[in-house]
Amino acid sequence: MIALFTDFGADDIYVGQMKVALLQQASASTPIVDMLHSVPNYGVRAAAHLLAALRAWYPSDTVFLAVVDPGVGSERDAVVLQADGQWFVGPDNGLLSVVAARAASVRTWRITWRPATLSNSFHGRDLFAPMAAWLSWGEPPLDKLSETAGLQVPLGAADLAEIIYVDHYGNALTGLRAQSMPKSAALSIAGREVAYARTFSDVPAGQAFWYENSIGLVECAVNGGDAATRLGVCVGDAVRVVA
Repeated sequence: MIALFTDFGADDIYVGQMKVALLQQASASTPIVDMLHSVPNYGVRAAAHLLAALRAWYPSDTVFLAVVDPGVGSERDAVVLQADGQWFVGPDNGLLSVVAARAASVRTWRITWRPATLSNSFHGRDLFAPMAAWLSWGEPPLDKLSETAGLQVPLGAADLAEIIYVDHYGNALTGLRAQSMPKSAALSIAGREVAYARTFSDVPAGQAFWYENSIGLVECAVNGGDAATRLGVCVGDAVRVVA
C-alpha cells in the first residue's frame, strides 16, 4: 500500500500527476490511498505531528509518500525513513522526524538517485513518487540510496501544544496525545477553558468541549457547531492544559 500525505489540495493539478508517476513504477495491484491532501499549507511542524498520529492506522509495510515541502528545489535532502516496519519518503525538513523520534526501530537513507528530468518545484512527482513506488515492491533500491546516521532536521518526540489541523466540521485537532492528558484537566484555547467530554452527545448542543479523537489526539469540538469559528482559532494557535 502507498499512502499519500500532502498539502497539494485534492482539487489542484498535483495529486493526479503524482499518481501517474507512481503507477508507472509500482505494481498494478498496489493500492494507492489518499491519506490526506489538505495538510496545512507549508505547515511542516503541524504535519509532522499529524502524520505521526495517523500512521498507526496503516499496515506495517505501508509506504507513506509525504510531501509538505516549502523548501523544494533547495539544498534540503530527500530521504527515505524506515520506522517500525513502515516506509516514509519525503523531504528532510522535519516532516518525518516525529515519526522517527517515536519509533522503536529506525533506519534512514539519503536519496542519491536523480531522474533525467527533475522539476525545480515538483519533487513529489519526479523524485519522491518513483522512490515510493520502488519501495512498494518490498525492498529498498539500495543502488539509489545512501544510508545515513539519522535525519538532519529533528523535531523530537514531544507533543505539540498547538492546533495542527481543522477539519471541515470546524473541529480543531491539537498535537497533544490524549493518553497523557487527565480527563479532569481543561484545555485552554483562545482565552477560554473547555472541559473534557467523552463524545459529542455527552454535552448540550452548542457547547464546546475537548475529547480524545479517533486517532488518539486531543481535539476541541462543539456539539452541532464549528469550534474553530466559535473560538476564533486556526492552525498554529497555542493551547494549554489546565489542571
